Amino acid sequence: MQTSLQQLHEHYMQRAIALAKKGEYTTSPNPAVGCVLVKNGEIVGEGWHQKAGEGHAEVNALKQAGEKAKDAIAYVTLEPCSHFGRTPPCAQGLITAGVKHVVIGMQDPNPLVSGRGIAMLEEAGITTEVAVLEPAAKNLNPGFIKLMSTGRPFVRCKMAASLDGKTAMANGESKWITGTDARQDVQRYRAKSCAIISGADTVMIDDAKLNVRHSELGFVANDLKQDQIRQPVRVIIDSQNRLAPTLALFNQHSPIILVRTKLENEQQWPHFVKQIQVNAITIADNSSKADLNDLINKLAELGLNTLWVESGARLAGAFLAQGLVDELVLYQAPKLMGENTRGLFDIEGLAHLQDAISLDINDIRMIGADIKITATVNK
Repeated sequence: MQTSLQQLHEHYMQRAIALAKKGEYTTSPNPAVGCVLVKNGEIVGEGWHQKAGEGHAEVNALKQAGEKAKDAIAYVTLEPCSHFGRTPPCAQGLITAGVKHVVIGMQDPNPLVSGRGIAMLEEAGITTEVAVLEPAAKNLNPGFIKLMSTGRPFVRCKMAASLDGKTAMANGESKWITGTDARQDVQRYRAKSCAIISGADTVMIDDAKLNVRHSELGFVANDLKQDQIRQPVRVIIDSQNRLAPTLALFNQHSPIILVRTKLENEQQWPHFVKQIQVNAITIADNSSKADLNDLINKLAELGLNTLWVESGARLAGAFLAQGLVDELVLYQAPKLMGENTRGLFDIEGLAHLQDAISLDINDIRMIGADIKITATVNK
């Protein structure tokens, strides 16, 4: 059966998407992008965006193709940029190389630049086709897309529990509910995120470092050296100013943001630690907690577009109750922990069943012996 032109476009776009995924652990906060150059039915060049500040996918593909790029078809997962940043505009690079047609997975989500790269190509006489395998292209960069289109980051919340929904024994014991494969999956999510958000309780109880551990990345570690892994910013909500520099968190020399409702300078923090002040919300016992909505806005201003919430039931519940979670990632172990244990989420204000937070389950799969559920939170 003869292959249609649309099928060919989708075939090569699938290759571009696969290339883009090679950069998902290293490009943040830039989007992961892939590019394939095809001439006379042969791939003559391909590339992906490997790291922020370095060559974009189109630049790398054109470099590999050399003179063969002339009259080729370019397949790009994201609209080629049209402006000068840390690198020259990719649309101009495709024009200069003499490609004849550009197939694009999705338009740039930034309303200030969306369509300009396409217009630049067409003004130069290069034909374009947009929205080929668009859903798959969008799935590459949910954080980049959301920040560019709404000014807000994409928030994932992770929890791990037994099959009966318990996260810890009454004495606080929780290591390890899930197995090795699930913990490796969590490490990969950490590596893909701009920032990990947690609370002071989690840090103090577990003496948690909340960093990406190369040795626990599983198959990803086979493709990336340890120094290629970008450590996300660790954002710790410490409204009561309880953390001390002696904790293991501060032994890992990667950026830390301490979130306070009142700043204090009594501690001698390492050079990579920054304090930010957010608005305070008074709660029932007249104590205060951080305004999570204000925090999200401040992290957006820092360009952190993909946030990974990894915390206890109280903080996770607060994020859900305030409608700040876009995606829930839940790991459930084949264990039953019984009644005298701690639950998944502490969510205030749910008096009736109609108040329950509604989810759309997008995926259920086995991760080793554990169940992984990925769901969109309805708002």
